[in-house]
Amino acid sequence: MSKAISISSTEQLNSVFRSASIVVANVFSTSSESSETLSSIFESFSNSLSEPGKISFVKIDFDKNGDLARGHGVTKAPSFIIFRNGKVRDKVQSTNPVELQKFVGKIAQESVALEAGMDSDAASEWRGANVPRGYTDITDQVEIRDCEVLNADDEAGTVRTLFEFSKPSALNNGKSTAKDWVQSGSDDQLLLFIPFQATVKLHTIQLTSLPSSDDEGDVSRPHVLHIFTNRPQNMDFAEADDSEPTQVVNLGPSDWNEEGTANITLRFVKFQKTSTVIIYVQQGDGEADAVRLDRVRLIGEAGAKREMGNLQKIGDDE
Repeated sequence: MSKAISISSTEQLNSVFRSASIVVANVFSTSSESSETLSSIFESFSNSLSEPGKISFVKIDFDKNGDLARGHGVTKAPSFIIFRNGKVRDKVQSTNPVELQKFVGKIAQESVALEAGMDSDAASEWRGANVPRGYTDITDQVEIRDCEVLNADDEAGTVRTLFEFSKPSALNNGKSTAKDWVQSGSDDQLLLFIPFQATVKLHTIQLTSLPSSDDEGDVSRPHVLHIFTNRPQNMDFAEADDSEPTQVVNLGPSDWNEEGTANITLRFVKFQKTSTVIIYVQQGDGEADAVRLDRVRLIGEAGAKREMGNLQKIGDDE
């Protein structure tokens, strides 16, 4: 059953604003084939991401309620809007399913910023370490919906939080105010599978890890990592232990900067044609029972994306 609410009046939309801090709207048209396709994807997102009292999804038929849509700056369908506390935070126009999936990242960013009491615009500017000269942050090339992490503690955040561009909440006065990190469960090992939307050249992996002082040594940063490339799916721990990694990394206290981020420089020649990467945290630092990751950034050169349409900011020249 769809969790997206059909909106036909300003009063009804205002009622949803009062019930949820973040509201995501799909402005659709039944006369547009691409709009129909994107609406089905939007419905799946609404079913998985809706949170009572926090995130609600709504849909507005542009053909029947065009004045309502235009009142929020939308001039055509399909369009998508993120509201926070009743105010427009972002709006885009797209016929590209891949770009709609990226838009979900902005929803998560708003959610994390709300939990942390931050403005999402300021949060989006955070970077744990500088990008090496000549390369760019290609984290947006990650196919987030197909990422997977094994041995994650259910009490922490989900795998998609690792790829947020917002400042980790743990950097706000040293205390985490949102579950925007991933932590291992039964021991100090994690297996993180990261697929890309296209083949990339991977130069650097930036890991941010911010164990809380309240953990009293029970949770640590990664120490020994095995990195694998071009695996079609995630490995299990036995396979990861028995397989030859593309690169082995040992991180010590001096590798982490003041923002809790470590720059892992890869053997670039071995990462020239990378479609997937697996980060296997084989061992945490010290004798801790668990290991923690707050953010993962991928640095390198993006490959050519599949041609599936274009994303255009509303108001841009057409």
